[in-house]
Amino acid sequence: MRWLKSIFIILCASLYLIQPAAAQEAVSVKSGSFIFTEWNGPAIEVHYAEPSNAAPDAPIIIVMHGATRKPASYRDGWKDLAAQYGFVVYAPEFKKKDFPGSSYYQLGGLTKDDLDDPNDRAGSFYAIEPLFDELKARRGAPQDYYYLFGHSAGGQFVHRYVLFIDDTRYKKAYAANAGWYTMPTEAADWPYGLEGLKSSRYDNMRDVFKRPLVILLGDKDTDTNHKQLRTTKEAMLQGPHRYARGISFIKTAKASAKKSRMKLKWGLAVVPNVAHSQKGMAKAAAQLIAAEEQK
Repeated sequence: MRWLKSIFIILCASLYLIQPAAAQEAVSVKSGSFIFTEWNGPAIEVHYAEPSNAAPDAPIIIVMHGATRKPASYRDGWKDLAAQYGFVVYAPEFKKKDFPGSSYYQLGGLTKDDLDDPNDRAGSFYAIEPLFDELKARRGAPQDYYYLFGHSAGGQFVHRYVLFIDDTRYKKAYAANAGWYTMPTEAADWPYGLEGLKSSRYDNMRDVFKRPLVILLGDKDTDTNHKQLRTTKEAMLQGPHRYARGISFIKTAKASAKKSRMKLKWGLAVVPNVAHSQKGMAKAAAQLIAAEEQK
């Protein structure tokens, strides 16, 4: 556990060291939504926050909503942060009628039988890269990368997006307070692990472990009776609550990478005194993104 303690100290400290730019006049934030259709799936409403101080090359943050499917509230949770740091924020809405249940949103519509089918490009995972192209065109943005953030069910989406989608352009992905995980090991069956997939994703984990992923956990997200917490036998094996399950995920990744002599670039950031709060986790993610932009 020494590695975990070190990561906890370093990353928690960074949340307090990165500060927004010096206070200026009040920044107005334009917010609203538009319809995105330029991909193989159904039309998606995208809720945005674009501060007046955002440069043409402002960091683009794509925010994934939770199971309640309320992207406008997620967008609103980022509005002040966007103004502080000069980000532009976009939260796509994956409506229940088009992406029903966790299978079609958090799991991207993937199953163990068709996971590697190159003809299946209408699942939720496949909307993100075309959406980024749309956002670049919308802003005339020159940069070739974006940041991906998701909380709760959105955190589930993000960590699986990192696991299963290749050829992406995110600079770093932040999965916050996910309710349960697809463990990066063949010791558990799909969707709780990689065992039973038609074409083993584990064969490609050397590349996957190199992808920039941060697991964000609120250290108070420990409610074992939360109404949206999955309590299947397989989920409970990951831990009794979200915080414990996130720790299990990163520990499993570290052990898996070590066993196979692979380099792991995934990280862990524990946010003090935050429970299951997307606003609290957004604040932490914004500070880490600001730090990333300063490198």
